[in-house]
Amino acid sequence: MGIDKQSDIAANLQIGPTSLGMVRIYVEAEGVDLPLDFDPDEALEIAEELRAAAERARRVKP
Repeated sequence: MGIDKQSDIAANLQIGPTSLGMVRIYVEAEGVDLPLDFDPDEALEIAEELRAAAERARRVKP
């Protein structure tokens, strides 16, 4: 599966701080529990990438 392929997979996404000062992105789907921890600077970089991707997606004409 690539970044531009449709998927029928449903997942839950949770994002929040951990007690160790990290930012956790937690993905849960059928048969998958995936905790991803990032330091705050990495999390801010990810947030910037998400914002930029959202802006580019707005410009796509389906």
